[in-house]
Amino acid sequence: GGRLIYLVDMCKITALKFCVFWFDPTPQGKFMLSIAFSQSKYYIDNLSENIKRGHRNKLKNGLWPQMAPLGYLNEKNTKKIIVDPNKANLIKKSFELYAGGTYTLSNLRKTINDLGLIGPKGKTLWNSNYQYLLKNPFYYGLIRYNGEFYEGKHEAIISKQLFDQVQEVMTRKSKINPRVSKLKPYTYRGLLECGECGCTITTETQKGHNYLRCTKRKIACSQPYAREDNISQQMSEKISQVSLPDSSADWVLAEINNERESETQQVASQVDRFNNE
Repeated sequence: GGRLIYLVDMCKITALKFCVFWFDPTPQGKFMLSIAFSQSKYYIDNLSENIKRGHRNKLKNGLWPQMAPLGYLNEKNTKKIIVDPNKANLIKKSFELYAGGTYTLSNLRKTINDLGLIGPKGKTLWNSNYQYLLKNPFYYGLIRYNGEFYEGKHEAIISKQLFDQVQEVMTRKSKINPRVSKLKPYTYRGLLECGECGCTITTETQKGHNYLRCTKRKIACSQPYAREDNISQQMSEKISQVSLPDSSADWVLAEINNERESETQQVASQVDRFNNE
């Protein structure tokens, strides 16, 4: 709205004519235009709040407030979610096959797609669609919406036990085949930067020894290699200059333990008080 009024002031816009509103570039016209913008903003905000309120009421009553998930249909007369007889069996078969532990998402997609399962508007389902499907508790009767869960009144396609089996298989597969390859546990990985060019210091193993070197990605850096054990020795010397004596360290640890015990007692007393209340 401010941008449009600015364009009016710059004579870029000379008139605005709509079905229910005409505007002329006069002080009175700009004032009425500002009121029209405020009214439209209020209308949009109020409409959004009414929609959210309607969604909350539906969720409390166990009703899904949006388009039905794959395997279900929106019943126009009763405004409820009903099972899609053409897709429900394929949805259930997807859970059963994956729960066996021998199918990957790619194999499952190929098998179920070949059996005729398609997405909304006839779109092909991909791995991400099956991953979302297998993680959706809607199929055993629980509604998940904006991070909260509600007990649904729709008919379940699978059992809670089958859903839990699928989650266990999915968790086990993610641990066996991690997406990111495991990096070597170098001591200074990601910790150091080159003092000359600011690039990251990387570590590599040569003839049984670890060497640190600058990646030299920005400029032709002149810094040479350095043995990791030499760096560790320098680290120890620097740390020893600022480390606490044993007596002071013992006192600090004792104070930390005392403070932790005091906080534990305070929390316990507060819990007892809240329970009594």
